[in-house]
Amino acid sequence: MTELAIDIVSDVVCPWCFIGKHRLEAALQLLREERPDIAPRIRWLPYFLNPDTPESGEPYRPFLERKFGGPEKLAQLWAQIAAAGRTAGIEFAFERIEVRANTLRAHRLIHRAQMAGDAGALVERLFAAQFLQGENVGDAAVLARLAGECGDDEAAALAYLRSEADADAVRAQAERGQRMGISGVPFFIFDGRYGLGGAQPPEVLLDALRRSLLPPTP
Repeated sequence: MTELAIDIVSDVVCPWCFIGKHRLEAALQLLREERPDIAPRIRWLPYFLNPDTPESGEPYRPFLERKFGGPEKLAQLWAQIAAAGRTAGIEFAFERIEVRANTLRAHRLIHRAQMAGDAGALVERLFAAQFLQGENVGDAAVLARLAGECGDDEAAALAYLRSEADADAVRAQAERGQRMGISGVPFFIFDGRYGLGGAQPPEVLLDALRRSLLPPTP
């Protein structure tokens, strides 16, 4: 098998990141039909979409109405994202979300999962909790339960989240991304060589995957 490293800079409260994840999965499925020998190795890197979010969070809709210019513009934005989501098999339920969550704990939980193996199932569950069920993905107890649903030890996850373990490491990763010039998410890095920003269509992502498999130019 040929390993292909894919880094995804993302935040679990970014709806386009959820769409981007599903579009990448579609692109990888197309790639497997051409190259069944390819073994993707996906690593999730942190990004703080709203770095000023209070630790305990704050009301979701009022914040977005202020950010995007009122309820009508927010409704238009949600409709646009919802339409894009349906093409990726996602039925967004923005009306269920009550809390604008601080995502440091969620990123730490992903970091912890990746130290033990693949975090893909956890990341999917976090996105679903945020955008389908409207759960507070900044709450330690909620996150520990979601980790347990993905096969982790819920009590151990809760103890970890209630500590400050790996908080500095996660912040440092996010700062590294900023120094690289990443100012929006999702952002994909293929084979450590090719960067691509945005929730691009599967065909665009497939082209980037193909290019990343070519030998480096001398």
